[in-house]
Amino acid sequence: MTPHDRLRRRAMTTLTAALAAALLAACGGGSDAPAPADPPPPTAAFTLQVLHVADMDSGGDLVANSKALSALVNTFRAAYPNRTVFLSSGDNHIPGPFFNAADDASLTTELGATGAGRGDIEILNLMGLQASAVGNHDLDMGTNFFNALINAGGGWRGAQFPHLSANLDFSTDSNVAARVVPDGGDAATQANRLSGSTVITVDGERIGIVGASTPTLASITSTGGITVRPAGTDVDALAAEIQPKVDALTATGIDKVILLAHMQQISVEQALATRLRGVDLIVAGGSNTRLFDADDRIRPGDTNQGTYPLRYTSPAGEPVLVVNVDADYKYLGRIVLPFDAAGRIIPARLDAALNGAWATDSDGLTRAGTSLTSATAGVVTIADKIATVIAAKDGNLFGAASVYLEGDRSFVRNEETNLGHLSALANLAYAQANGEPSTAISLKNGGGIRASIGAFDIAPGATTGTKGPTRANAGVGKQAGDISQLDIEFALRFNNGLSVLSVTAEELKALLEHGVAALGSQGRFPQVAGLRFSYDPAQPAGSRIRTLVVDDPDGTGPLNTPEVVYSAGALAVAPGTPYRLVTLGFLADGGDGYPFAGVSAPNRVNLMVGSGFTAAGGEQRALADFMIATHPRATPYTEADRAAAQDLRIQNLAVRAEVLP
Repeated sequence: MTPHDRLRRRAMTTLTAALAAALLAACGGGSDAPAPADPPPPTAAFTLQVLHVADMDSGGDLVANSKALSALVNTFRAAYPNRTVFLSSGDNHIPGPFFNAADDASLTTELGATGAGRGDIEILNLMGLQASAVGNHDLDMGTNFFNALINAGGGWRGAQFPHLSANLDFSTDSNVAARVVPDGGDAATQANRLSGSTVITVDGERIGIVGASTPTLASITSTGGITVRPAGTDVDALAAEIQPKVDALTATGIDKVILLAHMQQISVEQALATRLRGVDLIVAGGSNTRLFDADDRIRPGDTNQGTYPLRYTSPAGEPVLVVNVDADYKYLGRIVLPFDAAGRIIPARLDAALNGAWATDSDGLTRAGTSLTSATAGVVTIADKIATVIAAKDGNLFGAASVYLEGDRSFVRNEETNLGHLSALANLAYAQANGEPSTAISLKNGGGIRASIGAFDIAPGATTGTKGPTRANAGVGKQAGDISQLDIEFALRFNNGLSVLSVTAEELKALLEHGVAALGSQGRFPQVAGLRFSYDPAQPAGSRIRTLVVDDPDGTGPLNTPEVVYSAGALAVAPGTPYRLVTLGFLADGGDGYPFAGVSAPNRVNLMVGSGFTAAGGEQRALADFMIATHPRATPYTEADRAAAQDLRIQNLAVRAEVLP
């Protein structure tokens, strides 16, 4: 069946229904006759259960949640034993404590060979994941690491499922090119492989699975030599990259297609739903959007962000559904799809009692009629061993804070936060104390902060709560407010190396302009120390900085008179005035699009030596050293996070009046 045959068949189904409705209306009698009843929806010719997850990357309780999610997967799969697919829309792991713990020798038996990230992958293997999109965090450690993680070797079996993306050309990267297989192959034979699409056979029915990744990938992660298409963020251009992969599947007679789309913003997946032909279901990823139906149980503290599933119509008149669930295995997405004989979803037969986001807490398991006794034994073992490794880190203490250190993405990507400033300040102190005493300025990206440090207490059933310092962990000697290695690794899980370089006054302004040029959920938003600035988001991108002040121009302290660098639309210092700046190596290399490549005289010095938490020159070590030196238990950090209208170092003139210099 060609794509045109498939569309013609679906169109005939729609036309037949319309003619039947017209005939009923014509026979309905006078104006007083009762309106004819709607015809019943067609009986499902095939039923497919889709289970889905995404974004195991936000610092949640992966230990408990992964065990509970495996119980749900096993329970729901048993309800449709021959008609279930289990899929991920990407971000299956992220650098951090859970990720790093798999490098511990205690997991050798379970993993065959230990290594960071292998616990995340093996848990998905044991739960029977069949295919995944490539998310941005899957590439955070670079393509060489990604290749070693998904490939088998040395006792490690790698990913037992294919990773998919229709708009990535993996063949242009030397590290992963050998993993590439042709589109449309059998997923059951594609362990350790990369492709644009794959096919899963379910009870004799071939299901097409296509992957897609955000076109912003190159600026938000480490893509190496992978070619990302399209070059911009035009949704029509993105759809044009995906559509041929769908058409190639439908040309073989497949009439049920699922798109795994890791777009970071669900609005992009929604836009794709109205542009792609032949796609029945889009599983969104990267935005952590919580979609629920009427009878779903929402975990305490979570809010409803939309209806599960979202419903759209393709350009060919086909029903298209979009689904998503929150991150960190907090929910298992489940949708039971009734298809008619032409391979179209029958929306009227969707069952809210079956479908939706199924919570992985104890109440959620009870609602599903299951318990942890149904969890996969191997998942439980790996999760528990990782928990033991993590627990040891919570007793390794580095100073204290009497306040909640705000690291939530909705804040660090939109405004100054106390954790953002504290981390930038720690980087500044580290550079000054380790060979770069004239360093005056610290700049990092808000997207590099992945979690808050502190306790967020929420009453059962409530959607708001109270933020405070970290909780005590008496078993490891941690008191309330203490900050541990675990806390720091969660918050700064990328552990970027620090780089010091010189910038001119003009270049400094350009860097900050870039940081505030795209607001909303962009990881580029700056967190700073050693400087203050105001910006007007109503102005065009590139012209938003209003005033810029450097606190200690030569970095030698004690503070000199603060120096106004830019004000009233012009430089307030001589052109070319230099400042020494510490930033993250990721940004200095152009990450998040920062224009460091145009810096005229960088004199760059990379401070990081080694890897891991104790590595000299890493941002985790910088914060740990700073907290020990300046904020022990006796004198904890006390600066509470402010609302944007009270921020002092980064002043958004849309919400407050300027108080600079």
